Amino acid sequence: MSIVSILERRVEETRKAGRYRNYVSLDRKVDERPWVLEHGESGARRINVWCSNDYLGLSQHPAVIDATVEAVKSVGLGTGGARSISGTSIYHTRLEKEIASAYDKEAALLFATGFTANDATLSTICDTVPDIVAFSDSLNHASMIYGIRYSKAEKKIFRHNDVAHLEELLQAYPVDRPKLIAFESLYSMDGDFAPLKEIVALARKYNAFTYLDEIHAAGIYGATGTGYAEELGVLGEIDIVQGGFGKAYGGAGGYIAGPKAIVDAVRSYAPAFVFSTSSPAPVVAAALASFEYNREHPELRARLLDTVGELKHGLKALGIPVVSDDSHILPILVGDPHRSKEISRRLIDEFGIYVQPVNAPTVPEGTERLRITPTAAHTRQDVEAFLAAIRTVWSDVTTEAAE
Repeated sequence: MSIVSILERRVEETRKAGRYRNYVSLDRKVDERPWVLEHGESGARRINVWCSNDYLGLSQHPAVIDATVEAVKSVGLGTGGARSISGTSIYHTRLEKEIASAYDKEAALLFATGFTANDATLSTICDTVPDIVAFSDSLNHASMIYGIRYSKAEKKIFRHNDVAHLEELLQAYPVDRPKLIAFESLYSMDGDFAPLKEIVALARKYNAFTYLDEIHAAGIYGATGTGYAEELGVLGEIDIVQGGFGKAYGGAGGYIAGPKAIVDAVRSYAPAFVFSTSSPAPVVAAALASFEYNREHPELRARLLDTVGELKHGLKALGIPVVSDDSHILPILVGDPHRSKEISRRLIDEFGIYVQPVNAPTVPEGTERLRITPTAAHTRQDVEAFLAAIRTVWSDVTTEAAE
């Protein structure tokens, strides 16, 4: 059997299981968010997006667009090389200084993606520090898992947000042995927060280094918007913070902030950083503008959380099950891949509401869901329309399933 036929069979199996991923072609228009034009086989139609990570709508904010255009006109597009050759622009340098200052860390480092930031940093630490043990939450993002899994470090997985299990694992190692605890502040598929204070306390007790992924919380939580650690007042007790610009900041790229020695090691030894062309300068200029604007305008974050509160209240009133209502991410639990795809299809076809279903292997089988992400651009009318639509479709699909 040929390679092509083997892969064709595997893809067909994925289709039958209801796990095949369909990509919706969207034409976004500035000043029309959260509305977009979807281009399908039957033509274009206007739809309301409820599954975007552009939580604050900053991807289309005039301050961000102007900074991007100005940078393009000033320096062009690509940087022409890796950071060590010719790929470090004035925008890269300035943004790294801004990030380090905002997080009150010694240094910061930019990456082309948030995935690369996690993968490169964790693998470098785990490969460079002799005899290190890495403790990783079972629901950590794939980028964290890959960074640890293929490193030389001994690995221990603790049950999701289970502080008691983490302590049980930590107790098995000498206090002076190098230890790294890797976890997220906000888990994007479940929408729940990590017990940051408890994990930080364990790190102190057992002399462990902390690595926190804030990518879905950065830009939204905390007095200045740096994330959930700032919100809880424990940012100073986190050793390395990872974040990115592809979510609330509306752009692209990732970053880390932490001790200068760690940052220097990553920029010196991580292949994914050393051998990658740097992010285009205009993209970095956009991230810088978004980062600065967000810090100076907390009302944008407040607007998002107000909208989230309205939607939470409405879903609860309708009795629609949500995996967690801790945060601005509201995953509606469906529990079946075919039903989740059917609900998604009907929402977009009948009501012009786009919500992408999330099925296995992204989430465990039997926990398929619709990951709802309100944005600061959604109005009260948008929320009411969404609740009316999900009430109708949910009732119809669940009734059909029962029959």
